[in-house]
Amino acid sequence: MDSSGVFWLIPIVAILGGFAVSITSILTASRLRELKIRERIAMIEKGLVPPPEVDPAGFDRAMGRYDRTDRYARRRPGRHRRAGVTLMGVGFGLMLLISLVGSTRQGIGVGGFLVIIGLASLINSMFETPRGDVPSSVPPSVPPSGE
Repeated sequence: MDSSGVFWLIPIVAILGGFAVSITSILTASRLRELKIRERIAMIEKGLVPPPEVDPAGFDRAMGRYDRTDRYARRRPGRHRRAGVTLMGVGFGLMLLISLVGSTRQGIGVGGFLVIIGLASLINSMFETPRGDVPSSVPPSVPPSGE
């Protein structure tokens, strides 16, 4: 075998090695996940309550994100404000488009309708206030006492 044939083997070995590392890492991760699930099942069978997550503060943050009662109360005014501004922009755009292409009266009629709906949503967002401020971050958890 001459020396030029060896150089072609280097990229092939590197690509195959990359695939081998990827497959090995996937198999290892799935095995670790399976072992964690078996550990939780064993704890439940023994009557113990497994921890919700390795990081309790992370669990609290995740639960705070998906708390339905506070989630809609916090976002409602912003949603109406964004919808109002968007509808007003679309209305003014249609007003201009139809006025330039067709008649001015039809443009003001169609576009003005959407502008009025957008203005109503904007005013609606000003009347609504969020119920109960929810902190953006969860306070640090108290470490368990080891006495």
